[in-house]
Amino acid sequence: MANGARSARALLVGVSAFAVGVCCSSAGFAQQGEVTQATQSAKQSSAKRKKRQQVAQVVPAQALNANAQVQGSTQSLDTITVAATKTEERAVDALAPVSVVTLEQIQGIQPKRLGDVLYAVPGVSLQDRGDDPATSVNIRGLQDFGRVAVVVDGARQNYQRTAHSANGQFFLDPELVGGVDVVRGPTANIYGSGAIGGVVSFRTKDIDDVVRPGERWGTEWGVMGGTNNMRGMVSGFGGVRVNPNVDLFAGGSWTAQSNYKDGMGVTVENSANKTGSAIAKATVRPADGHEIKLGGIFQDFDYDVGQPRRALGLPFSQPGTAGNGTSIYATNVKNYQTSLGWKYQRPEDKLFDWDAKIYWNRTESDQTKIAHTSTAPAFGTACALRGLPGNAISGCIGDSRSYVIDTLGFDLHNTSRFEHGDWRHAVTYGGDLFQDDVKTTDFSGNSNATTPGGRRTVSGAFAQWKVGYANWFDLVSAVRYDNYHLSSGAISTDGDRFSPKVTLALLPTHVVTPYVSYAEGYRAPSITETLVDGSHVASGPGQGDTSRCADGSRGFFCFLPNPNLRPEVGKNKEFGINVKKNDLFTAGDSVRAKFNVFRNDVSDYIDGVQFAGPPVPNLYFQYQNIAHARIEGFEAETFYDANRWFVGVSATFQRGENTQTGIGLVTVQPRKITTTAGVRLLENQLVIAMQWTSVEANTKIPVTYLASTSYDLLNAYITYKPHRDVTVNFSVDNILNEYYRPYAVPRAADFTSSQNDVLWASAAPGRVFKLGARFHFGGA
Repeated sequence: MANGARSARALLVGVSAFAVGVCCSSAGFAQQGEVTQATQSAKQSSAKRKKRQQVAQVVPAQALNANAQVQGSTQSLDTITVAATKTEERAVDALAPVSVVTLEQIQGIQPKRLGDVLYAVPGVSLQDRGDDPATSVNIRGLQDFGRVAVVVDGARQNYQRTAHSANGQFFLDPELVGGVDVVRGPTANIYGSGAIGGVVSFRTKDIDDVVRPGERWGTEWGVMGGTNNMRGMVSGFGGVRVNPNVDLFAGGSWTAQSNYKDGMGVTVENSANKTGSAIAKATVRPADGHEIKLGGIFQDFDYDVGQPRRALGLPFSQPGTAGNGTSIYATNVKNYQTSLGWKYQRPEDKLFDWDAKIYWNRTESDQTKIAHTSTAPAFGTACALRGLPGNAISGCIGDSRSYVIDTLGFDLHNTSRFEHGDWRHAVTYGGDLFQDDVKTTDFSGNSNATTPGGRRTVSGAFAQWKVGYANWFDLVSAVRYDNYHLSSGAISTDGDRFSPKVTLALLPTHVVTPYVSYAEGYRAPSITETLVDGSHVASGPGQGDTSRCADGSRGFFCFLPNPNLRPEVGKNKEFGINVKKNDLFTAGDSVRAKFNVFRNDVSDYIDGVQFAGPPVPNLYFQYQNIAHARIEGFEAETFYDANRWFVGVSATFQRGENTQTGIGLVTVQPRKITTTAGVRLLENQLVIAMQWTSVEANTKIPVTYLASTSYDLLNAYITYKPHRDVTVNFSVDNILNEYYRPYAVPRAADFTSSQNDVLWASAAPGRVFKLGARFHFGGA
């Protein structure tokens, strides 16, 4: 009842704020004119339609370039995106649940870590640990093993290792990010294989973000400091237009933070980390309409992962071995990425409009064990023979292990357009391929078994036809073919499938555009899901190590491989409404909104299953196909801008369950409502905004998990621009200093105690004050 009342209050307040904003607009400056209505003459309709298409592709300059300095100064849903259909369109016009996070929004919130950038996007949640700077994205309750396709400048991010964390992570310094596109659900199946949950596409900074129109060169320097306990960031980016056909861009950042405290004032151990990043790009335009871009990214993350024993008397501490944490590893992660892209686009060329890219992405994690759960070595192990704390599962103190994944891939597509009468057509077709090569090295532990090495090749091709008739309807139909092959040692498996998509929208150029969509997605099993093997460590001899595994090791339970796993197939039904209107009450005001109702039926859903089996009392863990899982819900994203002030609400209501057992899916976040409101003062030089997020915990979950907490998060953001080249940001995160854990925590094998390291490390920071500044220098 308390959770339901909390969500009801949050929704009521959010909707009321949005309604008051829409109904009580104050005067503002004129923005882009509203698309005109159709005339009754077919010839006039065609001419006006061409004009509308040109207007629709005009993006407010500050949304994408170096003028983007003041938070909340534009409608983010007006930003051009290609994430849903691989053709340019405004997010508010996309016939799909698409959200955009702009550079100005990112700079306004001064993110502590990458997840902060996505926090307010409807349908999106995160499963991040405080002692690990990696990010794991959940869309509509689906995450891990590529269910959410994460791409950075078009390159897939497929890093994964089996640990007490999400099984699908990536590393990206938020200071490198220039914008994000998010597509929810498999409606973006043409974007790449496996994305039955959705797509998150990051654009890194480029020359347009630091060199303003009219400048030949420009630089931007940033600095930020914060409390709880200490955090700091410095960055510098610069670009030069050598001539009209050659651009050069480079930059980087350095970030450091110490251990933070959660909302109860308890230090989250090993939440300190240091990050260094660098980026460089060269762009050449060898001929009219052609653009070739070579880019490279390097990132370095230093941190310790794991939780030591928590002292008695602190929250969630337990006596005896139940109070132990986990082994601790000094960790260095290096990420390398390089890509070469070739685009061609000329307005008069209707036959060719292509985008081709080849990329290589490597993430390598090197770890050295620096602490064990006990000071005594496990009896009868190699560690005991060496007189070192440790065991055969996690290794000995001082020993190293490494995880390396190389992803090599390409993506290419072309769009051909033609018209006849009031009919307009756009045919997009292309293909993509990526290969993951996983190598795991562990000299004294069994990471080789729990994160097995191997090679997976995934490829696909698609064709999409978008047809529109006058101002009456748009129809998008597509089909994608996917193929995969997975191999490791003597085991190999493969499969393929055709996945269709169809979307119908009525009155696409009007204020209100309703549409219906059906889309299927296909996800191949990962190497780990198929081949994971070995035992889960016990804290010591006789401490629950009752399961003997096939390789002779003992532990709480045994991992079992499953080479017979079938791919997952998502079948998503969606009804959406897009709303866009300028000059609604006064000249210059604007409202943008997207509403979606969806149901995603996933057949052969893959989930981890724990069960007892012979020889008794053995326990086993194996990834298995659940016959059917269903996730359904409602999403809303609204924003009203009256220039002098603005208000927006994003809301998510969803539920997911195993339809055979009726038990809920642990990764589904049932309700999240975020309300943002602000004012602009001093001729838009000063922007003050408040953001309130109310989240309800998912309690309909298996007994093997401890539910997350329900919570209310209140943040404040102030942006002041005393000079066109200087921007000062001040923000306060978690003003109420609330303790919260945003996701469920696995329980130990006995189902009675929590997996303590996750319980402690999943707690988010308490109150944080941040002060930052950015400086621009440039010239002709």
